[in-house]
Amino acid sequence: MPSPRPASPPAPPPAAIPPRPTRLPGGLVYVSPQLPGLTRVRSGEKKFRYRQANGQWLQDPDEIARINRLAIPPAYTDVWICPLPNGHLQATGLDARGRRQYRYHPEWRQQRDEGKFEHMLAFGRALPRIRTRVARDLAARRSGQPLARTLVLATLVRLLDTTYLRVGNEEYASSNRSYGLTTLRTRHARLHGSHLKLRFRGKSGVQQEAELNDPRVARVVRRCQQLPGQELFQYLDEDGVPRTVGSSDVNDYLREITHSGHAEGEHFTAKDFRTWHGTTQALELTRLACAPAPSTDAANPAAISTRYSAKAILVEVARQLGNTPAVCKKSYVHPAVLELGTRLASDAGPGMQGVWDRIGGTASPRGLSAAERRLLAFLGKPRRQRPPARPPTRTKT
Repeated sequence: MPSPRPASPPAPPPAAIPPRPTRLPGGLVYVSPQLPGLTRVRSGEKKFRYRQANGQWLQDPDEIARINRLAIPPAYTDVWICPLPNGHLQATGLDARGRRQYRYHPEWRQQRDEGKFEHMLAFGRALPRIRTRVARDLAARRSGQPLARTLVLATLVRLLDTTYLRVGNEEYASSNRSYGLTTLRTRHARLHGSHLKLRFRGKSGVQQEAELNDPRVARVVRRCQQLPGQELFQYLDEDGVPRTVGSSDVNDYLREITHSGHAEGEHFTAKDFRTWHGTTQALELTRLACAPAPSTDAANPAAISTRYSAKAILVEVARQLGNTPAVCKKSYVHPAVLELGTRLASDAGPGMQGVWDRIGGTASPRGLSAAERRLLAFLGKPRRQRPPARPPTRTKT
């Protein structure tokens, strides 16, 4: 005789102000895990049933199929499933280590890949505000207070902004033993006063090293090392229990800073720091390579020679980011910067300095380096106004 079907549990009380999804290009909506969603209840040894936010069991076979395609590991606990099939975030759950893991909509991942350079201008404009908030949060530490979540997140963002390291992914750490900032272990950090040195195995097995002299960052890292457990970046919750942080926590912190409580606007992530700094370095190297240099042409001593090489620039950016040149070209250097270098290298001379005169020399916005201000000015100019290559010289016949 089949076992009786479990009764539908009572509906939970509705949230006072449920988070509102935000429309995104391509028909997706940006959702928060605080949105009332579905939970799962084990039914048998390998199967699950799904409970809706209103307390009713999910019956729609298409929706059940959608959830099954997410391939949420059975071992995950505290699972939240998005009630919207077009939500950019489809599910979250805690893995065996207690870390929050995320399943995103395939179209969201594709949009992020295809549009990775589209919001660099907006990120550059927001960067001074991010840095100001991070500095304020790092300075807000009080002696004797527990190690707060905000303090640890501010430290991670400062490191993202100064070391150009990846944010990290627990799945890579668990399966490949490759690490990023949020998944570092205590053994990966060495402190000497205010000097911090990080050394670890990164993505694809590449050895990563970064050094920073920052008293406030060093102070937080030292306190993190004193907490129990192998994970480096942890904080103490209200009950004094150590909790780890992940890339999603960092992204939520960035969203809080840049949105200031508003749902509309750009959605920046930790990866934007690497893209921004990779492109900044590429533009600066282009400027230096295309600077006028003494000509070796004895017949024409006034001629201008350039040392521009897109390959050499990508090699140097790759060295700084710990990537291959091919990956840097695809993911971390804005194609317009490489295009600019090619055009300038073909220019016979006078037009080159004019380019930097038009995009450099300003002291604003504050909070950016001179190289970053040049990049911001360059990205802010319509493409049609960017300097074209000099027309080829006609040969007399």
